[in-house]
Amino acid sequence: MRASILNRIFLGSLISTAIMLGSIQSAPACSRATYFGLDGQTVTGRTMDWLEDMHSNLWVFPRGMARDSGMGNQSVKWNSKYGSVIVTGYDVATVDGMNEHGLVANMLFLVESEYAPLDDKRPAMTVSAWAQYVLDNFETVKDVVDDARKDSFRMVTAMTPVGRPATLHLSISDASGDSAIFEYIGGKLVIHHGRQYQVMTNSPAYDAQLALNEYWKLIGGTVMLPGTNRAADRFARASFYINATKQSADPREAVAAVFSVMRNVSVPRGMSTPNQPNISSTIWRTVADQKNKVYFFENTFSPSIIWVKLNKIDFKPGSGVRKITIDGKPDLGGNQTANLEKAQPFKFLAPK
Repeated sequence: MRASILNRIFLGSLISTAIMLGSIQSAPACSRATYFGLDGQTVTGRTMDWLEDMHSNLWVFPRGMARDSGMGNQSVKWNSKYGSVIVTGYDVATVDGMNEHGLVANMLFLVESEYAPLDDKRPAMTVSAWAQYVLDNFETVKDVVDDARKDSFRMVTAMTPVGRPATLHLSISDASGDSAIFEYIGGKLVIHHGRQYQVMTNSPAYDAQLALNEYWKLIGGTVMLPGTNRAADRFARASFYINATKQSADPREAVAAVFSVMRNVSVPRGMSTPNQPNISSTIWRTVADQKNKVYFFENTFSPSIIWVKLNKIDFKPGSGVRKITIDGKPDLGGNQTANLEKAQPFKFLAPK
């Protein structure tokens, strides 16, 4: 009994600390959760919460593309092994997507991120290209983790179009339900790898998020859940609801369930808090059906959802880069697989 009380006091103090930090630090907010349906029906959803319209578009990249991270002779360079469907931020960064094997990558803001020092001589990876590097090169979460543990490149950030540095962390999941979270804390890469890491939001760093969530598990989601837009509260709600919702083998039911959870942790349009840009409206959501390879996109300014079926897309080398223009087209809806248009690839944002 005494140990239980002490644990609650300790975890309660962690929550107080997180709330205090949240009032000091500012970071746009996002949420991500992975759903484990029956018969391998894995689905990952995320929200994108941002200060303004990111002018996002949906892109298709084939196998066999010669790539670099935008840092010239210092860049990490690779040739894409796998095709992917991705969503951009400002058409200068891959911020979300799924490849043809069902590997999903989600970039979310983390103000605590600290990358390599300027005198690091390893090849450079820009945060704007990080998710694309993962989608281009790997089939499974384990493959990504094994590569990351080599620590063969340094991470480099740049100023975003809204004048704040791109301090991001990365979540990935694959069709088996395996997950990993990658954060750069104090200049060092920290990896959390395992199926249990279903949820990611923003600050504080992931270790603290997990500790905070243990407090809410003790209380129980049917008794009380935190309701604010702060990252720790969204983490607790997503963690409870992604497992409390109906776990189904029906892809329609599974996708609908994940959309419902993502809407629960979204921030209403037009909502802002003075001096706290971390309370930013949700501008779009994505849901990736990793078993059936269908990628859904929902613009919160639109009455409709759009989707593409990766199994119906030609990813062969030489098939070309294609694009669905979402920006400025809020009435777009339905299956857009047949409406892909040829396009020139965008350039990854890099420091000047």
